[in-house]
Amino acid sequence: MTTTLITGANRSLGLETTRRLIEAGHTVYAGMRDPAAGDEARALGAHVVRIDVTDQDSIDAAVASLPSLDVLVNNAGVLGTSFGVDDLDAAAMASVLDTNVTGIVRVTQAALPMLRASATPVVVNVASGVGFARWLTTPGHDEFHVPSIPYAASKAAVIALTVQYAKNLPTFRVNASDPGYTATEFNGFGGHQTVTEGTDATVALATVGTDGPTGEFHDRTGRIAY
Repeated sequence: MTTTLITGANRSLGLETTRRLIEAGHTVYAGMRDPAAGDEARALGAHVVRIDVTDQDSIDAAVASLPSLDVLVNNAGVLGTSFGVDDLDAAAMASVLDTNVTGIVRVTQAALPMLRASATPVVVNVASGVGFARWLTTPGHDEFHVPSIPYAASKAAVIALTVQYAKNLPTFRVNASDPGYTATEFNGFGGHQTVTEGTDATVALATVGTDGPTGEFHDRTGRIAY
């Protein structure tokens, strides 16, 4: 039985990833800041655990509560409060980086001992095409019109840290997923993909075997060449 921890699993992409991985046979621990918001995850058969990726004590307690761990899905993230240059300041930048980047490091580092004990350790970091410079500069891509600086910079960092973790952990499969422009609360349900389509890449990467890719960036169609 594969044991999986998903952060930010109380709604949207995290909740759908929970549903699909349970359907695939995983025992899923659905991490969220407020377990009272976990009724939908519980109804799916997930074990709800409290985890705030900005709070090391909550991370340590959540990891300590797991019986084992094979797959870590770092899904938790925030959009932030800055959407251009005129509303941007250092505090707005730091807040997004603390959750979206440092939060992944906090959780992954805490989970490493358990993952190293697994025969098939997998880490999936949910990034975004908004963090991919080629999409940001290519007319016709959804990302081209996005002006936000903190969110884009944070997701670019997620892609880079994924590559570096993969290099440092050669026996792991460590990859980043791009959900694509998906209709969620995050964007006011403005995306053109369903949440199922938006979790295709994450679910595919969470279910790879020991011969699967590592250090790669995937969307629902497959590998995105750097």
